[in-house]
Order: sequence, then C-alpha cells, then structure tokens
Amino acid sequence: KVTVIPKVPERINRLEELAYNLWWSWNTDALKLFKLIDIELWNQCNKSPVKFINNVEQSKLEDAAKNEEFLSQYDLILSKFDSYMNEPKTWFSKTYPENKNNTIAYFSAEYGLDESFPVYSGGLGILSGDHCKSASDLGLPFVAIGLLYRQGYFNQKINKEGWQETTYTELEPSELPIKPVHTTNGDELVINIDFPGRTVFAKVWQVSIGRNKLYMLDTNVE
Repeated sequence: KVTVIPKVPERINRLEELAYNLWWSWNTDALKLFKLIDIELWNQCNKSPVKFINNVEQSKLEDAAKNEEFLSQYDLILSKFDSYMNEPKTWFSKTYPENKNNTIAYFSAEYGLDESFPVYSGGLGILSGDHCKSASDLGLPFVAIGLLYRQGYFNQKINKEGWQETTYTELEPSELPIKPVHTTNGDELVINIDFPGRTVFAKVWQVSIGRNKLYMLDTNVE
C-alpha cells in the first residue's frame, strides 16, 4: 500500500512530532493547532492528529505557515512541549535520585489513551492509560508493554427498524500515533514466541506518551 501525505512546511514542521506524541491527549490545548488549520477535516478525522496530518490539503498547511495568529499559537504550544520534555528536575529525579538507572516495566492487555486510538474497551484500559500519563508527569523511568488490536471497541447505531446494530472498524496503522521499531540494521523489529506446535511472530510498534514509551505487539503479520 502506498500512502501519499502532504509535506508540512518547514516553519511548522514539528506538527508531525506533536501528532505522534500522545502528550496532547492530556494537554489538549495542543489540539487547537489542528483545528485552526481545518476544523471540518478535524471533525471528519475523529479528532486524530495523525489522520489529520495524512489527509489535510497542502494549501491549508501553506496558509497556516503564513498566518501570524496560528504561528503564535504554534510557538507557544511547542515551547510548552519542549519545556515538559526537557525538564531536568522531575518528581522522581528529586525524590529517588539513587534509582535513576532503574526501569519500571508495566504490562497491560489494553491502553485507553484517547478516543482516536481505540485499542481498549473499558475501565482497565482507561486506568492503564492514566498510569502511563501520570508516570510521564512524575518522570518515572517507565516502559509500558501491550498488544495492538486491529479492531478496537465497536460502535453502535440504531437502524430504521429501531434495532441496535454493532459495527467494527478495522484500524489502519498509518492513521494511528504509532511507529514501527527498527533493529540496528534498519529492519522492522519482529519477535517470535514458541507455542506448542507453532511459533507466533509479532511486529513491535512504539507509542510516545509524553516522556515515556509504550511498545505494542502486533501478531497480524505473515
């Protein structure tokens, strides 16, 4: 599959970096940037920054890069983002400096980080997502591990006869805030797990959640 995406002008080229870091999911002022570019498309994209970046018209990006009001908001948001990401004195570093070289591994079956990233179904996912966001705010040396589902929670609608219908949507990785992990020689990382009579392979995707990473295993590979 070949996906053609617009080229973000150099003046605002960190929009993509922002789109791929779920810091915006609890610092929602950052989402104003995408709405300012094209509010109609923003709503059509289910308020997903990555999907928005992939589908926005080139001319809209060019206009935004020349709009002083937009650029003022852009610079302000990126300044807040950089201050957050580069803060040297977090709660953890000040409270437990002797543990700075330790790492917390966090495992969950689902992560509820944002509605536009529907790989969760209920309370466990929301709790796990909140743990990830809090760990980032506190500066914990924290790595999360989970599973990437190609179908998230289902949507419901009422048909013309008044019956409830359930619809499942196949998630498209290129429209999600995830990036494949690569090995040192540049290949996409695929791990294998031996089961009785078979071997299961899983591609590894990376999600940036503020200062921390979530690694998701995807068994939808040949």
